[in-house]
Amino acid sequence: MKPAAVPTVFIVDDDSGMRQAVQDLVESVGLRAESFSTGEEFLKKQRTADPSCLVLDVRLPQMSGLDFQNKLADVGVQIPIIFITAHGDIPMSVKALKSGAVEFLTKPFRDQDLLDAIQQALHRDSAAREQQAEIDALHERYGALTAREREVMALVVSGMLNKHIAAKIGASEATVKIHRGHVMEKMQPGSLIELVRMADKLKLSPNK
Repeated sequence: MKPAAVPTVFIVDDDSGMRQAVQDLVESVGLRAESFSTGEEFLKKQRTADPSCLVLDVRLPQMSGLDFQNKLADVGVQIPIIFITAHGDIPMSVKALKSGAVEFLTKPFRDQDLLDAIQQALHRDSAAREQQAEIDALHERYGALTAREREVMALVVSGMLNKHIAAKIGASEATVKIHRGHVMEKMQPGSLIELVRMADKLKLSPNK
C-alpha cells in the first residue's frame, strides 16, 4: 500500500531568523519544511511527487521574488507560491497574484494567516497533480489506439453517426463499428458522454 503523501513547504528567504520562524511554524502543524536562502538553492532541490508549496520573500539578494516567480514559470516549475514581504505595496501584490500567487502577506503577519494560505496552496497543488495524473493516464490510453482508431474516435466524439464516419473514411459501417468498439475498450469510458469528455481533456478535434 502506498504511504500517505507528506506535503512539503519550501521557504526561500535571505533572513535566517524569518526562515527558521516559518519553518518552526510549519513543522508545528505536522508538515515537512525545507528552507533556502536563495532561489537558486531551491532550484537545485529535487522535488518529490508529493504536494508542496513555496513561501517566498519578495526581496532577495540575487533576484526579486517576483522575478523568481517568472523564472520558475519559464523553466516549467509549477508550484503554488505564497509571497511574504516587509516592503509590499498594492501594485506589487496585484502583479504577484495575477501571475498565480496564492497569497501576498505583509510582515508582520498572523501565524494563522500564513498557515491558512499554506493549506490553500497545498490543496491547489494536490488538485493540480491529480488532474495531471488523469491527463497522463488518458494520453497513455490514447497512445494505445491505432491511427485509424484515433481517426474514428475524433469523428465519434464530434457527433457523427457510424454510416457518416464510414463514408468519410472510406470504410464499411461494420468496420467502423469494430474500430469504435476498440476505442471504447482501450479508452475505458463509462459512456459516450465520458468519451467526449476524455477527448475534450485531450484537446482532440476531428482533424487530429
